[in-house]
Amino acid sequence: MTCDAMVIGAGVIGLTSAIVLAEGGRRVAVWSRDPAGRTTSAVAGGLWWPYRIEPEEQVAAWSVDTLHTFIELAARPEETGVRLVEGTQAGIGVADLGTWAAEVPGLRPARPDELPEGFSVGLRARVPLVDMPTYLGWLRRRLEAAGGTVEERTAASPAEAGRAAPLVVNCTGLGARELVPDTGVHPVQGQLVVVENPGVEEWLVAAEHDASDTLYALPQPYGLVLGGTARENAWGLEPDPATADAIVARCAGVHPRVADARVLAHRVGLRPARSRVRLESERLPDGARVVHNYGHGGAGVTVSWGCARQAALLA
Repeated sequence: MTCDAMVIGAGVIGLTSAIVLAEGGRRVAVWSRDPAGRTTSAVAGGLWWPYRIEPEEQVAAWSVDTLHTFIELAARPEETGVRLVEGTQAGIGVADLGTWAAEVPGLRPARPDELPEGFSVGLRARVPLVDMPTYLGWLRRRLEAAGGTVEERTAASPAEAGRAAPLVVNCTGLGARELVPDTGVHPVQGQLVVVENPGVEEWLVAAEHDASDTLYALPQPYGLVLGGTARENAWGLEPDPATADAIVARCAGVHPRVADARVLAHRVGLRPARSRVRLESERLPDGARVVHNYGHGGAGVTVSWGCARQAALLA
C-alpha cells in the first residue's frame, strides 16, 4: 500500500480531514470525483455560523473548535482567504443560539438602528467570512506540503478505497447517498447571485431555520454574494432567473444600490443535509476501517476543523 489513509471527497470536509491526518503523520491520499472548484464547498457563501445542522451539542463543540482555528487563519487573509468581518444576524436573539454563542467575539444584541427594516430583534458579531475559492486552494497546498496527494477518481464503494488503504474517511457529502448507500442524505438546494459590490462592508443574514427563501449579503473580495434559497430535496443545478431576480429584490430592500449592481455570476449548490451529521467509524468485512464524516447541511465550513479532528480521533 502506498498510503495509510484514503479520504474520499475534496470539498472543505474532505480536504480538512486529510490535512489533520497528514499533519498527524499519516500518508494520505484523497480521491475526488470532482476538483475542489466544482464541489458544493466552492459555491458556499463562506460565513461561519451554525446553520441547518444537528445534533446541537456536538455541533457547538465542532463549531467552536473551527472558530478558533479560523481566528488564527484570519491573521493571513490574502493567503488563506479567511477574514473576521462585522455583521448582523437579523430575526434572532441570544436566547435562540446554542452554547457556542459564548465563544463568538463581540456577540451582542443589535440596536434598533442596526437592524434592517421589518426586524425588531437581531445580533451583532465579528465572525469569520471565508473566500471559498482562495481557501480551498490554500487547503490543497497545505495538504500537499504535509505530503498528501489529490487524485480525480471516483470510488464505487468504501470497500474499493479500503483495498488501497487500511483507513478510509468518507467525506462525500451528498455522494454518500449512493456510495454507502445512505438514503438519509438529501439535497437542500441553495441559489445565490454575485454582483459588483456597491460599497457593502458588513455581512447581513436574515434566515429562519426552516425557511425556503432567505436573505443574506456577504462581501467577498470577488464581489457581493447575495442569497438565497434553501429548498429541500431540489436537485437542479441550473440557476432559475425568477429566483435570481427575487434574491436581488430582497437584498435591494436592505441595500438599495444592489438593485443596479452589475451581476457577475449565478450559482447553485446542493447542501448535503441529514437528520444529524454522521461522524462515526465502522469496520469493513476485509478489515479496513471506515470513518464517515458527512451530512453537514449548510454548515460544512462552520464545523470543518472540529469534525476533522474528531474523525482523526476515531481513526
